[in-house]
Order: sequence, then C-alpha cells, then structure tokens
Amino acid sequence: MPEALHPPTIEEVCTAALKLPCSPSLLPRLSHALQSESSSTEEISKIIQIDPALAAATIRLANSAFFGGAGRAVESVDQAILRLGAKEIYRLAALALVGRWPATNNTGTQSEPGDFSRHALCCAIASEVLAETTERVDPQLAYTAGLVHEMGKLAVTHACANFFPLIRASQQQRGYTWEQAEKEVLGYEHAEVGARLLRAWRFPDLIVAAAEFQHRPTQGPAPALPLLAHLHAGRYIAASMGPGISEEGFLFHLNGQLLEEWNFTSALLEEAMLTTTERAAKRLGESLTRGAIDF
Repeated sequence: MPEALHPPTIEEVCTAALKLPCSPSLLPRLSHALQSESSSTEEISKIIQIDPALAAATIRLANSAFFGGAGRAVESVDQAILRLGAKEIYRLAALALVGRWPATNNTGTQSEPGDFSRHALCCAIASEVLAETTERVDPQLAYTAGLVHEMGKLAVTHACANFFPLIRASQQQRGYTWEQAEKEVLGYEHAEVGARLLRAWRFPDLIVAAAEFQHRPTQGPAPALPLLAHLHAGRYIAASMGPGISEEGFLFHLNGQLLEEWNFTSALLEEAMLTTTERAAKRLGESLTRGAIDF
C-alpha cells in the first residue's frame, strides 16, 4: 500500500520522467536525418554518437553474424551505418533508446526484465508489417508509433508503482479496463502521460496522437486515424503473440468494427502475425521470450 495519501499528479509524473538521463528524444532528430536525401553518413553518425551507448550498440550489431560480421569488422559508427543501412539503423536506435528506460523492482508490478521492450518491439513490427501491406501509412511512422506509444506506462510505473495494488483491485472489483482503473486511482491514465512526454520530446503530432488515443482510436484527430487504425491492429497482433505482454495487456479491448472498416481481415492479420514473429525472432533471438535485453 502506498505511504502517501494521494498519488503523484500527472505533472509530477512527467517531470520525474523528463529528468531521467535516458529518453527516446533523439529519435525524431535521427528519423528526420535518415529520411532526408541531403543528410550524409557523417551527419547521421554525429547524431548517433551523442549517445555513447547507442553508438556502441550500433557497432556491435554491425559486427554480428546476422549482418555479415564474419568478414572484416567495422570499427566506427560511419562504417556501421554503411553496412547496416538507414532502415536497420533506425530500427536499432529506436529499440535501444526506448528499451533503456530504468526498470523498477517494486513489487507492485508483475513484469519481468525486458518485457516492455519485447512487447514494444512486437507492436512496432506488427504495425510496420501492416503498413507495408496496405501502403496507407508510412512503415517507419507505424514502427515508431508501435514502439513508443506506451512510454507513458513506463513513466507511471516509475513514479506510481506503489499504487498498482489499488489499480489492480479497482480493475478486478469493478470489471474495469486497466486504463479505467488507473483513471480512478490516479486521476489520469498512462496514455495521457505518454502523449505529454512525446510532445515534450518533440515527436511528430501524429505519433503524439497515436499515444494519446491508443485506447479510443476512433476519437483521434482525422489526420491520425490511418495511423491509429494500423496501431490498433498491430497492438492486437502483439497481444495475441504474447511476448512481453503484461497483466493489463490481456485486457486489450478489440474494436472489431474499426478493423473491418480498414479491411484488416482475419487472413491478413494471421499473415501479418507470422511475418511479425519471424522478424521479432531475428531481432531478439532467445530474448524474445525471456530474460533481460542488452543493448
């Protein structure tokens, strides 16, 4: 049970999160550089090297057997960028930056080390695969939205884990969704927190909207609806797959009418799930199902 009578305010949760030393704030800048035809390898390398741990992870991935590391080893970020290519660099950077958020050992939570990254990666890949299939949303945009849309959950866990027993009790006793129980106990839910954080980190408006309206996708702004529809379907695929799914993930409310309107048929979703599972397994190997993830 929490020692304080009242949980932190949403402002206090966001302030605490923004003070943490690691954040995904480099992603919008890196994304812009990678998509700009005028950006050089040197310019992209400089952005990556702002974060020493990310630079080391980039070189390590480039030297892995999966990317031809059996040949001549790369020794710099510039060389790693040339070997990996822009798309893979972004995937690595996005997952590494999001996955380094400090974990809590508070007993109020019921998750294992690496669970958030596992589930986030499955959401990201599933959303990306669907975007590639429909060609109605940019795949990199869909990937990013899938990866970061639940950053607010990490911030709430970091600041409010002592209140999780109350949230859990509210959810079970009243038959609420997890976010409804959060709202009752805390006065806000993690989607609201995530949107504030992504806005502060200067993520594009569409990605902010994807985070804010993830639990009510049909209520989002019209320009964000295509992304929200793909994210909703991607979240369903990730929840069905299972890796990293947390206790509230099993309470996922599927909007079947939305999927039908966007022609996300059962056959299409099943095929996307197979592709997502294959890509996720290549990325994480045995870490897809258990253990901490080292970037």
